[in-house]
Amino acid sequence: MKFVINFTPNAFEHLRDYKKSEQRIIVSAIKKQLINEPLIKTKNRKPLRATPISRWELRIEKFRVFYSVDSLNNVVEINAIGYKEHNKLFVGGKEFKL
Repeated sequence: MKFVINFTPNAFEHLRDYKKSEQRIIVSAIKKQLINEPLIKTKNRKPLRATPISRWELRIEKFRVFYSVDSLNNVVEINAIGYKEHNKLFVGGKEFKL
């Protein structure tokens, strides 16, 4: 069963912070990875411990997409998009602690 992907306003703003070529990479990976089985743990998808940002993380090269899933309504909600440099995560231009 296919899932609908929704971006929160914050996540949409985070996406707009990146170059067009990076936006294409991120959106393409989101569609490929999260449309069909967003709750299946893989090499690039993993559940997170209790965090205020979301329940799941999708890795796309240096980028990180944080999302939640409403399995009753088949909706994936993208909560935030960031990137990692070494062991530091940046979301919305600010360092974010997980």
